[in-house]
Amino acid sequence: MSTATATATARPGVVLADLLPASRVRDATLVVGGAALTGLAAQLSVPIPHSPVPVTGQTFAALLVGTALGARRGFLSLALYALAGVAGVPWFADGTSGSGAVSFGYVLGMLLASAVVGALARRGADRSPLRMAGTMILGEAVVYAVGVPYLALAAQLSASQAIAAGLTPFLIGDALKAALAMGAMPAAWKLAGKR
Repeated sequence: MSTATATATARPGVVLADLLPASRVRDATLVVGGAALTGLAAQLSVPIPHSPVPVTGQTFAALLVGTALGARRGFLSLALYALAGVAGVPWFADGTSGSGAVSFGYVLGMLLASAVVGALARRGADRSPLRMAGTMILGEAVVYAVGVPYLALAAQLSASQAIAAGLTPFLIGDALKAALAMGAMPAAWKLAGKR
């Protein structure tokens, strides 16, 4: 293991993406790649009965992008994802695009959540399983804090109806996503430390 890698893996203030050689090309590639990954993950979509919001891999990807890239690049990546989707790229859930869907608030929530989890990752929150679980749960809470009220307004639902349609059915899946991230990010740091 090189001294630079050992220092990077132990020092707070560094995210996984920082282990790659620094350049503007690197940053642009990571931002575009994060947006593309989120768009691909959004296609893993399962409809939920009585909900206009499907279960997708989109939130999981968005939170991992924010964690791996850091707050600034994570936010830019999700901003690119959102703007391209609004402009017509069919990479929202089920190959849709535009801002008219009642679930668009979740995309906006992912923008904020990617910055939050990225900032926490810079403080080392992605290095241990328990801290990573907490980071994912907080990120998911940010997504819901924007997505559920947006759903209520866009679909003209009461608060309890919006919670029943846009939050409750997803809690078990979110727990599974947090468990996956608990293993994935700390394992990635271990692998990076062994290079």
